[in-house]
Amino acid sequence: MSSDLDLAVDAVVNAAGLAMGYFTRVTRIRRERKQDGSIVTEADHAVEAAIRQTLAAARPQDAVLGEEEGQRGDSDRRWIIDPIDGTAMFAEGDDRWLVLLALEVDSQVVASVAAAPAQRRIWWAERGSGGFVADLTSTGPIHQRRIATHGQATSNLATSRFAVVPDPAALPQDNWLFADLAALTTPLPWTTHPALLVATGELDLAMQTRGQVWDFAATSLIVTEAGGQFSGLTGQSHPHTGPALYSASHPLHQAALQHVGKGHSDIHPAL
Repeated sequence: MSSDLDLAVDAVVNAAGLAMGYFTRVTRIRRERKQDGSIVTEADHAVEAAIRQTLAAARPQDAVLGEEEGQRGDSDRRWIIDPIDGTAMFAEGDDRWLVLLALEVDSQVVASVAAAPAQRRIWWAERGSGGFVADLTSTGPIHQRRIATHGQATSNLATSRFAVVPDPAALPQDNWLFADLAALTTPLPWTTHPALLVATGELDLAMQTRGQVWDFAATSLIVTEAGGQFSGLTGQSHPHTGPALYSASHPLHQAALQHVGKGHSDIHPAL
C-alpha cells in the first residue's frame, strides 16, 4: 500500500469503530431530516468529523469534501467522504451501510476504501494495483485477498446477475431507470452494496439509481481495479451526480447501457 492508501485504511478502520458505537444504540441516537428529505443522524456528523480530523493531522494541505460538511480547502488532492453510506438503513438497524473514503488527485480517483462495519468487512483499491477485500477488526484488516470480477468477453444480459440500490421498493419512482434491464435479467436481493458484489464476482451488473460524488468515488475505483467498469448512464466515467452502472466487463457494460434510462429525456438527480 502507498502511504495515502495506508492513511485511508486507518481513517476508515477508526471511523468504523466509532460508527459501530452509534449503531449498537441506533434507536436512541439523534436524527433529523435534511432539506431534501433524507435522514441524517448524529453518527453521520461524528464519523465525518473523525475522518476529517485524521486527514487534517496527516495531510493538512489537502482539500476534503464530505457529505455532511461540504468542501474545505482547495487543492489538486481531494479526499471524498461518505461517513454513513445508507443512512436510512443504518437508522433502521440494517447492517448493509458503509463508510466510504476516496482520494482524488488531479480529478482522478487514485485510492479508495469501503467498509461494512456491521458485517466486519473492508474493501480497498489503489489505481494500477488492484482491488482487495479483508475481514475487518478493531485493529485493522486481516486475511486480505485480491478480488476480481467474473466478467467474460460477452454481452449476454440474459444470464447476468443484477441488483439495484436502493432496493426497488424503497424508491419505486426510479424503477423506470432499470425497467428494460430488469426485464432482460432478474434483479436479485443483495446482502452488501451491489457494486462491491460486482467487484468480488458475486454479481455481474449493479445500478445505483441516485447518488453524489461521495456515493461513487470509493466504489467506482474498487470495481474498476477488480476488472469491471463504472459509468453514469450516459457513459461518463468520473463519479458524478445521478444514477450509475457497475458491470463485470466492458462488453457487458456497453450492452447494459443500451437498456437503461429509457423513456425520459433527462436522468433523475440524486436526493
